[in-house]
Amino acid sequence: MGLTILITGAGGGIGHALSLEYAKPETHLILCDYDVKKLEHTAELCKQSGASTDILQFDLSIESQVNDAAKIVLAKYKQIDRLLILGGVSQRDKAIETKLEVDRKIMEINYFGHINLTKQILPLLLKSKQPRIGVTSSISGRFGYHLRSAYAASKFALHGFYESLRLEHWKDNLSVSIICPGRINTPISLSALTAEGKAHGAMDPGQAEGMSAEKCAKKMRNAIEKGKKDVLIGNKEILMVYFKKYLPFIFYKIANKVNPK
Repeated sequence: MGLTILITGAGGGIGHALSLEYAKPETHLILCDYDVKKLEHTAELCKQSGASTDILQFDLSIESQVNDAAKIVLAKYKQIDRLLILGGVSQRDKAIETKLEVDRKIMEINYFGHINLTKQILPLLLKSKQPRIGVTSSISGRFGYHLRSAYAASKFALHGFYESLRLEHWKDNLSVSIICPGRINTPISLSALTAEGKAHGAMDPGQAEGMSAEKCAKKMRNAIEKGKKDVLIGNKEILMVYFKKYLPFIFYKIANKVNPK
């Protein structure tokens, strides 16, 4: 019997690539995103790899839509084996200039939408013999950074929630992998929110030169299936995590000079 896997953010970027990584015969994928056309494209490619699929359209920032999607899953499925949460939005502006409503929107998408879905799907997940959660944080969830105040805050919050969840359910054999990608070549910077809540609309040079989404997805899948708890994925930028922890004077020296985009 294959796995039943729910993936948010499946319409593009790392979520799309991870969906294809898990698309195998006998596997059933529940693909979620707010963009139906992108979801349908992902679903078609997954079917070509032998997986069966369902698609669920909802916006992580709208609580009622998350609730409705969860009700559909709870009514249709007896068990979920993997909950993979990848949807999210980034930021590109200074804290002093960013409207509070933008901070709230980022938190709603990156934190509250994630934990709301997790809380509701968790009973189905715990029915699996080998339940696993994979949640995407960021290296910005390990240290604050220029133009990312709300984004970093939302990712820091994810660590607190999912680390607690892991401890609360270790006797249930629940594996929780918190994935921290660095610069991955995805369109995330294009949709990042500015101080006014508008799309940044530009591809960051660092993002464009980053690791491919496909390579990142392979590493993510391996880490999740091996039950790794905290995972850094990227190129030399992930060294900043170690500098911050062990050599903070080097971290701040580099962070104060580097181009934040």
